[in-house]
Amino acid sequence: MKKLAVILAVSIAAIGAGTAIAGSAPWVKTGKTSLGTVLTSASGRTLYLFEGDTKTKLGCNGKCLKDWPPLWAAAGSASAAGGAKGSEVGTISRGASKQVTYAGHPVYMYSGDTKAGQVWGEGLKLDGNLWYAISPSGVAMTASKRDGSSSSGGSTGSGW
Repeated sequence: MKKLAVILAVSIAAIGAGTAIAGSAPWVKTGKTSLGTVLTSASGRTLYLFEGDTKTKLGCNGKCLKDWPPLWAAAGSASAAGGAKGSEVGTISRGASKQVTYAGHPVYMYSGDTKAGQVWGEGLKLDGNLWYAISPSGVAMTASKRDGSSSSGGSTGSGW
């Protein structure tokens, strides 16, 4: 039993900041922020989409992944809670791992958001493309989405 505890402790220590832990927690849920209700990880961290991603190419790679760790898929079936829709949760391959997607968009967290409810990554720019928190309907939380207007400006990126 002691050996199992050591193996478990080492395994948990090896998990990166962007990695989801297997278990019964949903992969994606919703939470309240200053932007309104957004998608979050099981731990409550805001989830973002990147305009630089397209259906055929992930735009955030290398050093980018240090600031924007992907939400990795946990073991078991895709799941959602709160206002998130389970039918919108999926995965894409990123090397040997699976990154969570929502409404087809790869989802990321921002390293500057250190606790639930923070949205410090909203509107940041990388290589000319913006990062946006994701609404429960799967679109970017642009200013137009927050104020209730129906404008689609900046909603999903050029490849979507």
